[in-house]
Amino acid sequence: MTNIVIVLADDLGWGDLGCYGSAIPTPNVDRLAAEGVRATDCHSASAVCTPSRYALMTGRYAWRGPLKNFVLMGHGPAIIEPDRPTLASILRDGGYTCGAFGKWHLGLGWRHEDGSVRSAFTPGARLHDDVETDFGRDIDYTAPVTGGPTELGFDRFFGIAGSLDMPPYAFIDQDRTVGVPVKEKEVYLTEQRPGLQADGFREQDADVAFTRAAVAFIEEQTGPFLCYLAPSAPHRPNVPPGFIRGRSGLGDRADGVCLVDWAVGELRAALERTGALDDTLFIVTSDNGAVTYFTDDGDPSRHSPNGDWRGQKGDLWDGGHREPLIARWPGHIAPGGVLDAPICLTDVLPTAAAAAGSSFAAEDGRDILPLLTGAEPGDLDRPIVHHSLGGRFALRSGRWKAIFSAGSGGGFSEPSISDLFATGTGKAHAAPPWDAEHPQGQLYDVSADPRETTNLWDARPEVVAALYDRLREICRDPANGLPFDVGLSA
Repeated sequence: MTNIVIVLADDLGWGDLGCYGSAIPTPNVDRLAAEGVRATDCHSASAVCTPSRYALMTGRYAWRGPLKNFVLMGHGPAIIEPDRPTLASILRDGGYTCGAFGKWHLGLGWRHEDGSVRSAFTPGARLHDDVETDFGRDIDYTAPVTGGPTELGFDRFFGIAGSLDMPPYAFIDQDRTVGVPVKEKEVYLTEQRPGLQADGFREQDADVAFTRAAVAFIEEQTGPFLCYLAPSAPHRPNVPPGFIRGRSGLGDRADGVCLVDWAVGELRAALERTGALDDTLFIVTSDNGAVTYFTDDGDPSRHSPNGDWRGQKGDLWDGGHREPLIARWPGHIAPGGVLDAPICLTDVLPTAAAAAGSSFAAEDGRDILPLLTGAEPGDLDRPIVHHSLGGRFALRSGRWKAIFSAGSGGGFSEPSISDLFATGTGKAHAAPPWDAEHPQGQLYDVSADPRETTNLWDARPEVVAALYDRLREICRDPANGLPFDVGLSA
């Protein structure tokens, strides 16, 4: 049986890897690309991390669930429904041992000091911020968490709840924190949020610890396995360990890209030592585009993290969600391939299931093994829904891309969703919907204008109308045929 290894980097942009034209040295990922296939038109299901990770784990767009915009904080409630099939549960049912290592960021059932556990599925639940938990100071960290990886199909988990800029600043082993976070964070790095820290936790150690745990997991296996590694790099705070710092020559964030490449090399070496390398489907990708406005390598004369694509993390423009994706599977995927057909990270689950000899009819994903292996060319007209930090929508189908927002849809590029954050809280506010009373938007012919520079919205209203109708059909609830409350007019 085929082993599955998936590396999901954090904020790694389309232009960050050497095999996509970057000046950052990434020899391990580049080697995988040379031995397999590299996708040029892969998109995350969202331009930010929590909804993107939900989609990868479930094959389902996150806006179908409780999270309609923004991301969870470290103490956010679990947003994957307890009975929903996941990448891990499907493979485990097929005889696989499944391990997850690194950033989870899909919420957990933290027990509060009053004994309560917040639910994402309670009407009116607040999902986005840590204010009502006083940034986790009312959590009983001696209690196990619920709703996490070990209840969703993973046999092994070692990681963190959210991002490295979010409390609690502690590792989680299976369903408990490593140590008890009882003291205030000792040193706050760039834009880290206030909160509690466990003894011995250091951001510089995190990705190394995740990688070593993943390597140990691989080396322990005697049967088929799924190893899911989600490094925190190159997301801020950019704190590469000493043996990586300076490797890129382009600053700390670019060194974080080198750290991801190092982790890929460590996993490959473990597969080689155990004789499992050539029986493994090895995928490397990212959760969303790079954020560029505050990075030290954002000068395009030195490095363009998102390549030539417009925009950045959070945006509906392609820089927000067009991702690198490399897949290696000897005997199935020919070396040196390039896949230009549009694909989405909702495809990862049904594709991994197919490689494992199983099948899964994902709500929003497709089995793309025939595309990766070259057996089929792919559907160039496939509709893919894009979703932004601010909860705005876009639809790409064939040569056309309609953005149902007058601006970026995100919080970093101008014009942004200006009311998205309440100062000091990180709280997300509902944005006005796109409807007949808010008709401004953008339409691009991405075949002729891939950089999204010429807005044809007013010139081609019939294309806009057709794409809007198609988006509404995609957004209908299959159970009752009604549109979701996702900011589209009724």
